[in-house]
Amino acid sequence: MNANVRHRRDADRLASQALRRDPTSVPAIVALAFSAEIQGNKELARRLFTYSNTLSRRDLRTRLWLIEDAVAQENIPAALEHYDVALRTSRSARALLFPILASAIDVPDVNVQLANTLAKNPPWRLDFVEYAAVNAPPNACLQLFRRLTSAGVAVPSTASQNLLSSLVKASLFEEAWSFYASLRKGVDRTRSRDRNFATEVQFVPFDWEVADGASGISASIQRKGKQGIFDFFAPPSVGGLLLRQLQLLTPGPYVIEGRSVGIDQPPQSRPYWALSCLNGQELGRVTLPPSSHNDGSFTGRFIVPPGCDVQFLSLLARPSTSITGVVGEIDWVVLRSAL
Repeated sequence: MNANVRHRRDADRLASQALRRDPTSVPAIVALAFSAEIQGNKELARRLFTYSNTLSRRDLRTRLWLIEDAVAQENIPAALEHYDVALRTSRSARALLFPILASAIDVPDVNVQLANTLAKNPPWRLDFVEYAAVNAPPNACLQLFRRLTSAGVAVPSTASQNLLSSLVKASLFEEAWSFYASLRKGVDRTRSRDRNFATEVQFVPFDWEVADGASGISASIQRKGKQGIFDFFAPPSVGGLLLRQLQLLTPGPYVIEGRSVGIDQPPQSRPYWALSCLNGQELGRVTLPPSSHNDGSFTGRFIVPPGCDVQFLSLLARPSTSITGVVGEIDWVVLRSAL
């Protein structure tokens, strides 16, 4: 007799003995159910797992089998019901089931049914929404979030930011803009946004994206009443990105204008605005004039050529030999069509 067969029969015998002593022994029922499946008796396995389920909703092995069985029968509502029970009753189930569920939302029927399940506010909803924003197929997650919003279910801003980043990373720029426009009502893709730095930064890169402090650069948006101001400092001999915002401008001429405060460096050390295509092609630079001239007002022009569908408007610091480095503020700025 094959050793595996002998071991299985011994296990069946022990499970049967345990079941005779206690007909409600879930471990014994589950052991016999798996044995029946191994022997090809799917119907017996289903009956045993169903019986196990009536005795306890907390046995994860039973729940996983019932999920697989429902999926095999293409019974999406039943599968999601078992997902829901597993995720409600077992914290360890999340690490196992979230990746599977996040991948499955690419299937339209699953997406619809899962939105219905999440709309009932199960205790795992927020954790899954945050997980899906980072790990699910971005376009499928976008559809899920839209369904949740339509059902009146609030999506956390952190999840929205992570999904926006995922869409941009996947080069789904039109979808990313559409999602952003649903978060920031009234935005206009023909111009830059938040000219007065008044909006709390939540949804980069379409909101202003502030430098991360690398190389000693310090940059921040400071509140100033109902508006704001962008404040920056670059140490001596250090240059680099200070601020940027993603644009989806159509080909044509554009004007940048705004006002600076505290810019007094020589021309070769002054910060400048640059507009660049996504591939890095720079479309031009506008160097900030001294803030003492014309009350710090600045203006310049860019031309967006055909084929440059996505751009970054960036403020960059040039390395300075001054012992004070580069210090200044941007009071307001806007990039708009020149037509």
